[in-house]
Amino acid sequence: MNRHLNILVIESDETRARTVADALAQDGTCRVVILADTSSLSRRIAEMDPDVVLIDVADPSRDVIEDMAVATSPKERAVALFAPGGDTEFMRAAIEAGVSAYVAEDIRPEVLRPVIDLAIAQFGTVRRLRLELETTRRALEERKLIDRAKGILMRARGLSEDEAYALLRKTAMDQKKKMAEVAGALVTAAGLLG
Repeated sequence: MNRHLNILVIESDETRARTVADALAQDGTCRVVILADTSSLSRRIAEMDPDVVLIDVADPSRDVIEDMAVATSPKERAVALFAPGGDTEFMRAAIEAGVSAYVAEDIRPEVLRPVIDLAIAQFGTVRRLRLELETTRRALEERKLIDRAKGILMRARGLSEDEAYALLRKTAMDQKKKMAEVAGALVTAAGLLG
């Protein structure tokens, strides 16, 4: 970790929380905040806006992971979860909820930094994949819309596919709009006209 990190440690046991905070703050690159009371967790995390949320769950249950996952906004930040016991179903639920790094053992100071590094790296990878998927879906939807608009132009004006595409492209350039916008307007208008 090369930059200063804001880490929120969610731990109800004060002694365990202090051990974790001391281990993380040892080299001076982390600002650690401990949160023992989990009431209004979503609001408090949003106010603190940490880079990483580290959760220590002594007695894991499905309700705990659902509450924590919703509150920690795993799509917005890396989440590392320590939950002893290695319950496969709980682990699967945690990963599906967006936990970036799951450690099936008690917190040990010597593994904190590597786990946080792993959580940050995994979070970055998942975020990039999510963005790529979103971009690909949007491009596919735009492609479908353009194809529908070409079909409308081909039927209404007796154009070839290339001519319909060229007309859409020219119209988009003339109007300084994206082709998908022009195509969407055409599809909407055609739908209104029947």
